[in-house]
Amino acid sequence: MTFALVWGWIFPTLTWLLAFGWLWQLVQWLLHFPELDDLNRISLQYLPDWGADSPQLTVVVPACNEESSIAATLRSLLNSEGIRLQIIAVNDRSTDSTGEIIDAVAEQYRPTAGIHTLQLIHIKELPLGWLGKPHAVSTAAALAEAEWILFTDGDVLFAPPAANLALRYALEKKTDHLVLMPDWTMKSVGEAAMHGAMHALSTWTLRLWRVADPKAKDFLGVGAFNLVRRDVYKELGGFASLRMEVLEDVRFGWKLKRAGYRSRVVLGPGLAAVRWSEGAWGVVRNLEKNLFSLYRFNVPITVFACLGLAVQIVWPIAAIVHGGWARWGGFAVYAAIAGLYGVSSKVTRVRPVYVVLYPLAASLFLFAMVRSMTLALVRGGVKWRGTLYSLKELRSNAGRFW
Repeated sequence: MTFALVWGWIFPTLTWLLAFGWLWQLVQWLLHFPELDDLNRISLQYLPDWGADSPQLTVVVPACNEESSIAATLRSLLNSEGIRLQIIAVNDRSTDSTGEIIDAVAEQYRPTAGIHTLQLIHIKELPLGWLGKPHAVSTAAALAEAEWILFTDGDVLFAPPAANLALRYALEKKTDHLVLMPDWTMKSVGEAAMHGAMHALSTWTLRLWRVADPKAKDFLGVGAFNLVRRDVYKELGGFASLRMEVLEDVRFGWKLKRAGYRSRVVLGPGLAAVRWSEGAWGVVRNLEKNLFSLYRFNVPITVFACLGLAVQIVWPIAAIVHGGWARWGGFAVYAAIAGLYGVSSKVTRVRPVYVVLYPLAASLFLFAMVRSMTLALVRGGVKWRGTLYSLKELRSNAGRFW
């Protein structure tokens, strides 16, 4: 049997195996994504006795060089309804006007009795053995007075009922940790294309509806909205136990789930929004510190992941060019990806039509993976917000793989 005949059978078979893999992801999302609750559409029966004066929720807002967004974030929190917040804003060594803006918002805010409080922390120096954000949120969390803590970022906008609905839901479901999926605000085609591709690729490893299943390994932590019981946070060692963790939000969700605590993911379109990047290149820049860390700074694993993604990108295109049954398998891959875009558009805000940009966006994501690893190796560390963190120290504190 000639090589051409053998390859003529193997290539279409492998193409269809890849297509069935993508179609399986689509079927799973079609069947189970509706299981996720939407805070805008459910009836919350639990009406806690909030008490008279103490805050029901502490909100930690770290900010490093967030002068363009921090004022809007704090004001949106101060406009929260149906709940009393202890808001702790942390100016983490900002070199722009973030600190002055936080001071100005605090000066302008005049709370009436029983409403929110706004506390300020200005961090001038970073202690040895810490990354900036874990140190900032750990410092603020030590001052928490409420039984629940919401960890967020300095560029997130909250609707007035968001905090109230999220906390009431967490109490009603008797969970220990709640992630509210934010709206990803996108203002360019490049941003939408990148977000769509990244989410489609993530469906192979993350099933949002299974985060609540104690028997499943699926977990999640999102920097924009990590709500956790204060006693659980302390029992896990807080962010002091993640002091050299680049992906501190994700790793916290992993650590919490692994310890046997209850975690849930909930939807809430319009309740919290964040613009994570500006343009496609902005996504690449934001992934600079994240992707090598995702693979725990392990070069062989990162290279293997890059090769796997390269195959995912090239194979369907090659199949379509090849023709025959392989071509239909290639089209099936893109049909499944388009279906995933449609099913998950409630989270991503990316329409199925963006599947035409998937190969380009996935290729740019592959470039971001290679770039993240290469820059860390060349620099000898991860550089973020003006600080270079030693790769040797990051690796020694990375811990076990996911």
